[in-house]
Amino acid sequence: MANYGENGIIDFEKFWILMDKKGLKKQWLIDNGIHRATVYKLVKNENVTCEVICNLCKLLRCQPGQIMEYKEN
Repeated sequence: MANYGENGIIDFEKFWILMDKKGLKKQWLIDNGIHRATVYKLVKNENVTCEVICNLCKLLRCQPGQIMEYKEN
């Protein structure tokens, strides 16, 4: 199995743009059940689980493609 990032990354820039448009901050995520360590991973475009993606989509009432994008190295 390839190391994370070797085949590209999932970029969460769209997520942060959507958060900004909605006037939401990182603390809002934490207050709504997203662990601090997970928020840090999102900031760094690190690996998160599908469960996290589902939780974010539920909180923001959006689809995965609205918060993330695959980017090749």
